[in-house]
Amino acid sequence: MEKESKQVSGSQVVHYRNYRRARDKALVRLAHLYPDTYKQLLDEQRKFDEQEGKNWSVDSDSRLTINVRTRANGTPTVAKGSGGGENEGNNGGEA
Repeated sequence: MEKESKQVSGSQVVHYRNYRRARDKALVRLAHLYPDTYKQLLDEQRKFDEQEGKNWSVDSDSRLTINVRTRANGTPTVAKGSGGGENEGNNGGEA
C-alpha cells in the first residue's frame, strides 16, 4: 500500500491551528456553561465511538494538564500543557 502525502502552505497550517484553538476554547466555555449537557453528549459520543471500534483509552504514561482561569468579566479561559515538568518553556538555554 502506498502512502499519499499532501503538502500545504504555511498560511494554511497557521489558519487551521488558529481555527482549532478557537474551536477548543469555545468548547471549553460551553462545557463550563452547560456541564451536564456536555457530559451527556460526551458520553453519547464515547458510546458511538466504541460501537464504531474507536478507542478512547489513554496510555498510562500520558499526561495532560488543563488550568482554567477566569477573566475580569467572568469568562473562563484555558491554558493547556503537556505537564512534563515545571517551567518547560525555559530549559536553561540562553537567547
